[in-house]
Amino acid sequence: MKKLLLTIAALTLSTAVVAKDRPVVAVLDFTNSTQAHWWRADVGRELGGMLANELVSTGAFKVVERQKLDSVLGEQDLGASGRVSKSSAAKMGKVTGAQYLVTGKVAAYEENTSGTGGGFGFKGVSLGGKSSKAYLAIDLRVVNSTTGEVEYVRTIEGTSKGGGLNVGFSKRGFGGSLGHHKKTPAGKAIRAALIEATDYLACVMYDQDSCMKEYRDKERKRRKKSKSSLDLD
Repeated sequence: MKKLLLTIAALTLSTAVVAKDRPVVAVLDFTNSTQAHWWRADVGRELGGMLANELVSTGAFKVVERQKLDSVLGEQDLGASGRVSKSSAAKMGKVTGAQYLVTGKVAAYEENTSGTGGGFGFKGVSLGGKSSKAYLAIDLRVVNSTTGEVEYVRTIEGTSKGGGLNVGFSKRGFGGSLGHHKKTPAGKAIRAALIEATDYLACVMYDQDSCMKEYRDKERKRRKKSKSSLDLD
């Protein structure tokens, strides 16, 4: 009788364990507020595609195909403006089936910087080399397509050195306008920032485990470092 009860309890527990639902996301074209020399009209689309690929590779997301996204982007010009209102978010969510819209903006870019800027220190990426450096900051936003509310935000910033950095985390390479920047400080900073963005989104939107503390600590460190550059009264 005892064995029977234990068996029933085990079966009940196993049926209660349900696999996590993967969030359905649509990645919009990136926007740019810098004078970065590598930015061209089609780079925003390329960066959005690269981030979408990285999100798929985690296994934590379902990503809306670009074909579904293009019709809504063309109609509302969200790719060019970077603005997502509640009404447009809801419409896009309904048309594409996306629960969340992911937007990215290149907020700062500078080459040949002398400071470290905090660097990139996350799994799968190694920094090296002794040539020029590039500082990059990307503002990331995740909008709920049902409510239009911004649910997650993150500024990802760091410095990449040229000539010795090896990003072996992803097999996907650069193409289009970014193709000839693959081995430059700019290209390395971009790829590293996209991987960090992907790791962050997988953590807060899917894993939701001990990584949450890791990213809270990273954010506190980043904010403290940014504040230290300003003398406050």
